[in-house]
Amino acid sequence: MRRVIAFEQVSLDGYFADVNGDISWAHKQDAEWNAFVGGNATGGGQLLFGRKTYELMVSYWPTPAAIKNDPTVAQGMNNLPKVVFSRTLDKASWHNTKLVKGEIAAAIRRMKQEPGKDMVILGSGSIVSQLAQQGLIDEYLIVVNPVILGKGRTMFDGVKEMRTLKLTKTRTFGNGNVLLCYEPRA
Repeated sequence: MRRVIAFEQVSLDGYFADVNGDISWAHKQDAEWNAFVGGNATGGGQLLFGRKTYELMVSYWPTPAAIKNDPTVAQGMNNLPKVVFSRTLDKASWHNTKLVKGEIAAAIRRMKQEPGKDMVILGSGSIVSQLAQQGLIDEYLIVVNPVILGKGRTMFDGVKEMRTLKLTKTRTFGNGNVLLCYEPRA
């Protein structure tokens, strides 16, 4: 069975975006961090996005600037299969992207049964919240950034029941980021 992995960057105070939706604070140029991100971009699998994250990603990764500035990640982002969940988009024009307009949890349940590599949610806080409530996320990879935003959006907004997790791995980066890997407790 395919797994769903949420890969998220958050501020120290737990926000994945500031009140205006800005995530630029999560982008640091650091050789160790860049190697980690580049390795993830070449790992395969399928990328999952909500509409807002999809629009942000498609506005950058296919551009000449992205290909010049970060060719490894750009290649992965542009070539990996992608799914965007949206009720308002009419089409998904980014190469290798499928648009899903139906109920997200039902679609993910079907997709988990299909053959293939794992699926990774990037950003897309409302998708993470919906799937967390349904118990459909198999692993959380949370990168805590050494920044305090004060206000913003949490990816778990709307979760109504407590979900307990077990820590499976950690990694500290020279730029101050800390990767925390969690799986749901049985």
